[in-house]
Amino acid sequence: MTSSNAAGPARALPTAADVDKAADRLAGVAMRTPLVSSPVLDELAGGQVFLKAEVLQRTGSFKFRGAYNKLSTMALARRASGVVAYSSGNHAQGVAAAAALLGMPAVIVMPRDAPAGKIARTAALGAELVLHDRGRGDRGAIAREIAAQRRAEIVPPYDDPMVIAGQGTTGREIVEDLAAGGLAPDVVVVNASGGGLAAGIALAVKAQVPSAQIYTAEPAGFDDHARSFQSGKRECNAQTTGSICDVLMSPSPGELTFEINRTLVGQGVAASENDIARAVAFAFHELKLVVEPGGAVALAAFLTGKIALDGRVAVAVLSGGNVDADLFTRLVA
Repeated sequence: MTSSNAAGPARALPTAADVDKAADRLAGVAMRTPLVSSPVLDELAGGQVFLKAEVLQRTGSFKFRGAYNKLSTMALARRASGVVAYSSGNHAQGVAAAAALLGMPAVIVMPRDAPAGKIARTAALGAELVLHDRGRGDRGAIAREIAAQRRAEIVPPYDDPMVIAGQGTTGREIVEDLAAGGLAPDVVVVNASGGGLAAGIALAVKAQVPSAQIYTAEPAGFDDHARSFQSGKRECNAQTTGSICDVLMSPSPGELTFEINRTLVGQGVAASENDIARAVAFAFHELKLVVEPGGAVALAAFLTGKIALDGRVAVAVLSGGNVDADLFTRLVA
């Protein structure tokens, strides 16, 4: 199966087999994060809910999985020129960490208004930073210009087969760990920006549990996936700033990711900023986990009853925990 792109040749979509190969590459490198449960959450949600704690992943989010899988598949002759990525923070840190492990130079294009902690941690991982104004210019164009100058390879945040396959190892672990307890997922809810995590998880989960329902979760006003599923085409958000979920503000679903998600996902929910803030606070007070707002939207969907479980087994992915201390303090209070 392929997807065409007006700017270039058709690209093959990743498969569940690609996720399996990514799992082999990530073995012993990425953390196998736990599934966390809570009787309080089960009662509130009306089912048996597990939280995939990617907040405990290397660099504090699932993004390390896709970045390392992508970089580790690059030809040795290409690695010396390094990589270029564009990100508000989690993909930035994932690429920077993967590049450091593989001995590759990395340049990261980041918005100036990205959380200060994410900028500092990306720099601390050894990446060269190029800051830009989020509301002006095209971060992808900036990255492509730098890559052309340096003959480096672009590492997209989501719209890349190897990135998607790497993120899919999250879903592979969900199915395997539930199976170890004699369970299978009926519902899996995934925070979505460009859709790479949702696409990867959908590939892995649906290959093993075809009956599972996959949902995307987005902040209200940035629910481009939910609207795209309804219209059958990639819809755009009206704005690219203005949410506490700084990691979930991509303008539209990715091309490759939407090809996968409209078939394997096809449904999405949105949560208000207040509901997301309460989910961040719930994770801290009830589960003792630090979750950034963009990592808590799927949890908010269960806490607010947006998805009726009726006793079924469900999983929400806590996709990241990189939140500024000041914002986190306000949210949990």
